[in-house]
Amino acid sequence: FEEKGTLTGHSWVVSSIGLSAEGKLIVSGSYDRTVKVWDASSFEEKGTLMGHALAVYSVAFSTDGKFIVSGSGDKTVKVWDSSRFEEKGTL
Repeated sequence: FEEKGTLTGHSWVVSSIGLSAEGKLIVSGSYDRTVKVWDASSFEEKGTLMGHALAVYSVAFSTDGKFIVSGSGDKTVKVWDSSRFEEKGTL
């Protein structure tokens, strides 16, 4: 295996990553309480999703790629629009 690139931007431990179904976006969650979205080809950061009060432990894309979900130590799951990087709701 050969390293293709490094995603740098979180200020603390990265706890979870995910790849969109079409392979164009990468999502990462961190103990720094943020979710970041990255371009899978250029490895450039496309956006930062902020709203969790504690560490983010889990991230995933919906099967259609329209949403990102994140789970946190603050006992919430947040749903985000994956193209506008806006919070759609909290569970």
